[in-house]
Parts: sequence; structure tokens; C-alpha cells
Amino acid sequence: MAKILITGGSGLVGTHLSKMLKNAGNEVAHLSRSTDSSGEFPSFTWNLAKRFIEEEAFIGVDHIIHLAGAGVADKRWTNDRKKVILESRIGGIKLLHEYVSRLGVQLKSFISASAIGYYGSDTGSAVVTETSPPGDDFLAQVVKAWEAEADTFAEMTTVSKVRVGVVLSDKGGAMTEILKPIRYFVGAPLGTGKQWMSWIHIDDLCRIFQFVMEKELAGTYNATAPNPVTNEALTKLLAKSINKPLFLPNVPAVMMKLLLGEMSQIVLGGSNVSSAQIQEHGFKFSFTQIDHAIDDLLG
Repeated sequence: MAKILITGGSGLVGTHLSKMLKNAGNEVAHLSRSTDSSGEFPSFTWNLAKRFIEEEAFIGVDHIIHLAGAGVADKRWTNDRKKVILESRIGGIKLLHEYVSRLGVQLKSFISASAIGYYGSDTGSAVVTETSPPGDDFLAQVVKAWEAEADTFAEMTTVSKVRVGVVLSDKGGAMTEILKPIRYFVGAPLGTGKQWMSWIHIDDLCRIFQFVMEKELAGTYNATAPNPVTNEALTKLLAKSINKPLFLPNVPAVMMKLLLGEMSQIVLGGSNVSSAQIQEHGFKFSFTQIDHAIDDLLG
């Protein structure tokens, strides 16, 4: 099959994707800030600050999947944190490009994670596609720079950019964060609750990465399920799935802004994102309805 090098392979998506690719018969290795010989996958060290990657990591590599990047919701957005969020994404690609070019690695494809934040934090009810214009807020600017850096690989191989939506997983991410207050009877929709959440089951997301890799598809693809839901609808479905009541009023937007500052736009805004383009290439979603996805993840 193929040899695949993954950055961010120990994260939520990277762990799931690595196992999926291995189960399909591929050889998978990770780039990591610290080498862990006890892990399931071979791991090679890279260090952005020192501009260093173990060259052995590139031997026989067919595809690189770039998932690494500082979590956008992990810490408050100070100016220093914003720099970390941006540099952890584009700096990694620059370093990969430097090594692939210098070592003459014959890649079949370079696949970079991206984000639906490209369209802006809140696009209302209008359906957005891969050809829609970018937003002008912080995350949109990050994604634009991120994708532009990925495109530098086009001089040597096929480049795919996967704009990831709200990932649903029982191992972490948005769904587990929404469930936490619900379990303690303090869950409630955020803001108006009417903001769109373009979600995707983690299985389908990883299958999209595998699909564009195997098909060697160039271009940009939205990775969101065909039927987005509102924040309020998702919150109510999650509460119902674990038999917990929702009796508190919506959390006011002003409170979220006080708590999170500029980062509040992540949860108060939303986008209705179309995934028609990846479907037109033949990809079929396993989970198109939110209730089926939740049932699968929570049983």
C-alpha cells in the first residue's frame, strides 16, 4: 500500500486516522516533539524552533498528512497565543517543505488539515462552499495563511486541503465539552442557540482524509456532514441521549464574551457549510444525520 507520515498523529483526529490507515494496510509513522518508542506507530522527532526533523522520517514516504497545530480553544487569545496558533500551522509546513525539497522526497501527495473557519466565525444561514470568499476575523486569516503555505507543495506534488468542521467524537473535542455541563445539570444552548454547527463524525472525517489520499485529489474540500444543526438542536439531542434535562435559559452572549474574550466567536458564531464537492467526487458519508452520529458515539 503506502507509507504515510503524519504530523499531529497523537491528537484526537491523528490517533483515529492513524489506526484507520494502518487497518487498511498502510505503513504509518508520526512526527512528534518527543520520540516515544513504546507507541503503536514509529515516531520521529521534529522541532520547529530548532528547524529540525529526523531525516529518517522521510525514507520511502508516499504521503504527508499535516494535522499539527496549537489548539485554538485551549487558551485565551492573547497576542502571544495568536502567534502560537498561526506559527504552529504555517511553521510546520515551511519546515516540511524545506526537508522534502532538500532530500528530494518523491511525494504522491501533501494533505493539510484546514478549517471551516476560513469562511468567518459567523456566516449566518447562507450556505457556503469551497468557492465562497474568506472571512476577515482572526481564524479566517489564520486559515488563509495556512492554506497558502500548503499550496507551496504544489510545485512538487498533489496538494489537498481539508476544511474540517465541528468534529464529533466520544474521545474529546466539541461533543465532550458540550456534554460536561449537561451531566451536571447546568447545560444550556449558547447565545441565541440558532447559530449553525457544521458537524462531522470522526469516522467520516478520517475517511475523507483517506479518500483524498487514495484518489490523490487536488484542491480544497469541506469536511462537514450534509445536514448541519443549530447549537440549540445539538445541545438538546446530547441531553436527551444521556437522559439529562435542560432547564436553564440560554447562556447570554455577553457572558460568553466576558469569559472567553475574542475566542467567544468560536461558540457564538456558526456556518452552514456544504460538502457537496467531496460527494461529487464519489465520497459517501456514513453519518448524514446528527441523531445517528450521536447514537453511534454514545450508544
